[in-house]
Amino acid sequence: MTEKLHKEPKTKDKDQSPIIEIKDLHKTFGKDNTILKGLTLVLNKDENLVVLGKSGSGKSVTIKCIVGLIEPDEGEIKVFGENVLNISKNELNAIRVRIGFLFQSGALYDSMSVRENLAFTLSKHKRDLSADEIEKEVMEALESVGLAEAVDKMPSELSGGMRKRIGLARTLILKPEIILYDEPTTGLDTITSREISELILDIKNKQKTSSIIITHDMACAKLTADRIIVLKDGIIHAEGTYEELEKDEDEWVRSFFQ
Repeated sequence: MTEKLHKEPKTKDKDQSPIIEIKDLHKTFGKDNTILKGLTLVLNKDENLVVLGKSGSGKSVTIKCIVGLIEPDEGEIKVFGENVLNISKNELNAIRVRIGFLFQSGALYDSMSVRENLAFTLSKHKRDLSADEIEKEVMEALESVGLAEAVDKMPSELSGGMRKRIGLARTLILKPEIILYDEPTTGLDTITSREISELILDIKNKQKTSSIIITHDMACAKLTADRIIVLKDGIIHAEGTYEELEKDEDEWVRSFFQ
């Protein structure tokens, strides 16, 4: 059954505060390109929340607002109970370290080896680690995505699926509590897409992460989602499980599942 916008977003437990809580978020670019029109959503602890929507519906803008890459025009964003729109730069950076962000491209530094990509990220945020400790963390992160053997390769030597895995390892090396996935399977073949989706689910189960997953890949959505929201015209149009939304009375919602 569809959950319409006027209803309160679902939480797992009334006594448990959401790990991310967005209220009445608005964002317009230029004079009249309004993307978010009062978006309200929650991410619960230990939950994979999949966000669906047509291009321009505000999916990527929303997660970029969460980490401060885009500043909304109005609204409230609470992460770990802190309103990230009203805190200092240092306080925001402290929260960002607890959030992993996997970009569509993987966003690896092409001039660095896989080892150097991961070590650079770690040393930038944890300056007190020794070289041996950094090496240990790098190898553990690579092992978690099944690519320890790629440690000395350059990004140009990696397939698209391997780049996604290395990008995920670089995200995991800081042991984030929240992971934001922006189209994690885009550009990958069916088999590799499923491997990435299974890895997302494995990470959630083993590391107890809470995640927002933006995707057009319905196979990824079906495999990874605890809950799905569908954005339309800058707000939540529908909410439910994969099975609920697949049978929704709204033909536009069902169109995503066909």
